[in-house]
Amino acid sequence: MAKNDSKEIRTFSNGLRFALKHSNSQVAYCALSIRCGTSVEPEALSGLAHLTEHMLFKGTSRRSSASINDRLERLGGELNAYTTKEEIVIYATTLKEDVLKAIDLLFELAFDPAFAPKELEKEKGVVVDEINLCKDSPSDYIFDDFEKYLYEGSPLSRHILGTARTLRRITSQDLRDYTAACFLPCNMSFTVVGDFEFGRIADAVQKHMLKYAPQDCPATPVTAPDVKVNVFRRDENKKHHQSNCIIGAPAYSLYDRRRVSLVLLMNILGGPSCNSRLNSLLRERKALVYNIEASYTPYSKTGCALIYFGCEKENVDKCVSLVLGELARMRTTPLSGTALRYAKKQLLAQNAISSENGEAQALAIGRSLLNFGDYMSDAEVRTRVEAITSEDLQAVASDVFAEDKLSFLIYR
Repeated sequence: MAKNDSKEIRTFSNGLRFALKHSNSQVAYCALSIRCGTSVEPEALSGLAHLTEHMLFKGTSRRSSASINDRLERLGGELNAYTTKEEIVIYATTLKEDVLKAIDLLFELAFDPAFAPKELEKEKGVVVDEINLCKDSPSDYIFDDFEKYLYEGSPLSRHILGTARTLRRITSQDLRDYTAACFLPCNMSFTVVGDFEFGRIADAVQKHMLKYAPQDCPATPVTAPDVKVNVFRRDENKKHHQSNCIIGAPAYSLYDRRRVSLVLLMNILGGPSCNSRLNSLLRERKALVYNIEASYTPYSKTGCALIYFGCEKENVDKCVSLVLGELARMRTTPLSGTALRYAKKQLLAQNAISSENGEAQALAIGRSLLNFGDYMSDAEVRTRVEAITSEDLQAVASDVFAEDKLSFLIYR
């Protein structure tokens, strides 16, 4: 196995999982992934996870927010974070020689945040502005709303940003309670992509981690809550020039082996290439939409497969009919051998190109470590994709996109 495709993983005694992915770049990418997110925050404090992510950058016992920003930026590096429904991720990009500074800073942010009340009040205002900005973009908030209705009655339904009302309730103690429950090594993974020797970087990660988390840290794993799934159709009049529509359904979880077949199916239907079936039909041939895309988001206990498009109001029903017709064809007509070969080639090429992006690799490996304690090498991905048959795709389409499972959210 080539060095760049080899896997080196270590689990430390306190539960933190570490992986190094070799690259020949002079740039290092680090990611600290934490299993928590919106789905495990108290319902009355919706937005707590995302606000916590913001507050990690607003000071520690050693550094001010300005010092945190300056720590890597003055070296030409970058520091960032994001929140999903099942994780918070803090990540950094630096030159190879500055990787130890990045490792230390990521652990300091996670384990030693100050959560100063004055900074908290300022940051609440920033997040409220973010919420209002999102409301100005229906092509963004329709995705949040779809999952709100799809999972209504369970924590996955919550918007990641929360609401202005729930944000006002959150105190510094709430942030401390949340991180005390979730920010434990057993709920974390640390990933580095770069040109390093595994033992040296693994030892450095352990050394810097132990400055903040003891070797015998208590193990209280975060578990995903139960999920309720709904089927719905909502057609609402909005004061927007363009109509926005999502047709979607519940899909496979992270732990379902059929998820790879579903990834291929979604790429065929509405992947990023102009020759995807829905793009070819609705945009290139019919000129009914500017943008149409298919996406699949797997969670721990479920998943969500969506087809989104925006069009003129008078074309909504025609577009919906065309999408449903294409889904019916995927359920009833198997791909030819030639079409399947090209579909696999396209997906594998996209994966190979994305693997040149060290940051994307670090983030993807970190999530996989959290959920599986392992990740698929490029060779393993190829093997899984090449094993997919036309019958597999037809079975997945018939299951996920069965007519009685489809939900619709239309903003005219």
